Amino acid sequence: MKKFFISALLLMFSFCSIPLFAGGSQVYPNGAEAFMIAAVPPPGFYGINYFAYLNLPKLTDDKGNDMGVFHHGRVVADVQRIIWVSKYNLFGGNYGQHLFIPFLYKELDFNAPVGPKSESHQSDFNVPYLIYSPFLWAKHLMKGKLHIAVSLADIYIPVGSHDDKNLAGVGINWWTIEPVFTFTYLPGPWEISLKFMYDFSTKGDDYPTPYGLKFDRTPGQEFHFDYNLAYAINKKFKIGINGFWYQQTTDDDYDDKDKAPAPVQKLLDDDENNHSKAFAIGPGIWLNINKFFVTLRYQQTLYERNFPEMQNFWVKVIWRF
Repeated sequence: MKKFFISALLLMFSFCSIPLFAGGSQVYPNGAEAFMIAAVPPPGFYGINYFAYLNLPKLTDDKGNDMGVFHHGRVVADVQRIIWVSKYNLFGGNYGQHLFIPFLYKELDFNAPVGPKSESHQSDFNVPYLIYSPFLWAKHLMKGKLHIAVSLADIYIPVGSHDDKNLAGVGINWWTIEPVFTFTYLPGPWEISLKFMYDFSTKGDDYPTPYGLKFDRTPGQEFHFDYNLAYAINKKFKIGINGFWYQQTTDDDYDDKDKAPAPVQKLLDDDENNHSKAFAIGPGIWLNINKFFVTLRYQQTLYERNFPEMQNFWVKVIWRF
């Protein structure tokens, strides 16, 4: 019986793109941005590489208690981003586009052999989706002290396979539309940066549930932001505090759940109503090394609901082609 409940919980929380979230789409890697978020560079082509290691000691329930689902989980991500900033002036700012290509590896060590493969260790490596924005807009104000950047829609396009037999699978089978607003304010040596996002997702077909049935599922909407407060020691070195807040704002929706047995309907109702929340904070540094900008950061979640405890390590490098 204990093995059954562990298997059920794992299925419920394991079919999202990065680690193990209860609700919503959770395609954006929370905490990915920090220093100089909105300071879009001059016209040209730029490359950015994000490397992340996410350590997942436990998964929490709706009250923040450890669910005892696994004894260790980890995610390794390497994300390539290409930004094009045009010379075209639009409402006093520059128009551009960007494309992300994320390579994700997820590994989970369960407390018991679980899932269709009845294995206690499962993993997956894939490019689960591409992220493309056809419309970026950036403006610099107050003689360079205030920067604003907007993406009308970061579009998450599923491209990787969605394996419902692998509990560590990183593939998705829905699309997500994410409007983005960012700003960076530079009062003297200080920096305040914020990136606000709101996510809308389409329906995913044949979403597996822990109850032996599959339903079409529409992930709930989400509000989240990355933040950074930093101080410049000099022109080439900053120190700061960074992190994220994540809040699922609407219920997940399972189609045709009224066709399931009554006990399963009740369980699905509970699943729909359990929203995910999390807050993380940690230190970081920013370096200007010749033509490269490098950031090194650590984040620890201090608050989790239907969300894993996380320790995240980030490395970000920016260069011009």
